[in-house]
Amino acid sequence: MSKPIVVNDDTFEAAVLKADLPTLVDFWAVWCGPCKMIAPVLEEIAAEHEGKLVVAKLDVDHNNASAIKYGVMSIPTLILFKGGEQVERLVGFMPKATLLAKLAPHLNAGSE
Repeated sequence: MSKPIVVNDDTFEAAVLKADLPTLVDFWAVWCGPCKMIAPVLEEIAAEHEGKLVVAKLDVDHNNASAIKYGVMSIPTLILFKGGEQVERLVGFMPKATLLAKLAPHLNAGSE
């Protein structure tokens, strides 16, 4: 079963922007309560969508260059990248069903 991968400022381009699959990046921090709440949801999504979606986690306290580059002002911020471009941005905790509904149009839009 797939689990979220850890990315940092140095690996972001190769792991996210050049990824073959759509990649959902969780911009988070250890001290963030809502980040802790959404983490198990993201683990489930990573496992259930293996081969269709990659879930990545980026700790903003240790990788602020990426957070600044993508204008992350609040955490958790989830940004879905597809073909190196941002296609969806979600801020704050949300239930799994809501999150999947927001991601679905980007995951089911044909196999490119």
